[in-house]
Amino acid sequence: MTQTVLKSANFDNKVKQYWLCLAAICSVFPLVTILFIPVILIIVWLVAGRMLAAMSADLLERKLVVKRGIFFKEEKSIPLEKITDVGLSQGPLMRLFGLYRLSFETAGQSGQGALVSLLGVVDASEFREAILTQKDNLTAEQPAKAKQDESQSQVELIRSLTYSVKNIEQMLVTLLDEKK
Repeated sequence: MTQTVLKSANFDNKVKQYWLCLAAICSVFPLVTILFIPVILIIVWLVAGRMLAAMSADLLERKLVVKRGIFFKEEKSIPLEKITDVGLSQGPLMRLFGLYRLSFETAGQSGQGALVSLLGVVDASEFREAILTQKDNLTAEQPAKAKQDESQSQVELIRSLTYSVKNIEQMLVTLLDEKK
């Protein structure tokens, strides 16, 4: 079965001129900004130092706390039990500087990509392993704690039943005494 074309779009030839103009602007832009490279590099060096000083990542017993930002401060707490993946990546330029990026993905996260990523963590693979080990320890600890809580609730239930039986027994004794 063939579909009937109701209307076709026509494209203006000016699009070629627009693309040509855009390519010329993009080509000329580096020539103009080349004069400002020393100023730009100094500004980036100063701002990057402050950004690096403002970054931190702390592994706590139950969560990972990541802080960063100079003008717009950001703090994220990621519960370890929600972490589904800790990625370790390194691009060509990062390899040149010996840097790695740690990426954290969590359960229930919407969208693609990592919820949080950290660039330049010293001993990144060791930090990654510490996170995964703590996550595993926390996961193993939860069933043991659940068993302990279950045992505690069973003891409380037995005490409650014992108390109820004693009360019933006492009431029966009182009723029997009254009938005599």
